[in-house]
Amino acid sequence: MSLDVSPALLEQAERGEVDEAAFVDCVRTSLPYAWGMISSLVDRLKADGGEFADNLTPPPNEQARGQLLRALASDAIRGSLERYFGVRLAFQNCHRVAVFPLDPAVDQRLARFTSVRGQLLNQSPELRDC
Repeated sequence: MSLDVSPALLEQAERGEVDEAAFVDCVRTSLPYAWGMISSLVDRLKADGGEFADNLTPPPNEQARGQLLRALASDAIRGSLERYFGVRLAFQNCHRVAVFPLDPAVDQRLARFTSVRGQLLNQSPELRDC
């Protein structure tokens, strides 16, 4: 299971519209490694500026790796995180996550990061199991 959904949040979903802030809080508590990774990248981007901030350190274990995969593979989770943090998320493999500002000036850099070429250049034998 990806998220630890409270009965109240599930009831909200069954009734119709879900409060996105409550959903984001569910993501924060259910996927703490992924939340921490993305939060720290957003903080670094804000502090350092630049076109993007990314992570190059592999997750410490399979549980953490799974959290990143679930957070970034789910359109609902990823979209909510992007709206909450006010960034665009990019994902190349089990650990290379990047945050880009919502600024058209970095669109070309984002396109290079998410390109087929960018994906291939980010491969190595150590990453084949992720």
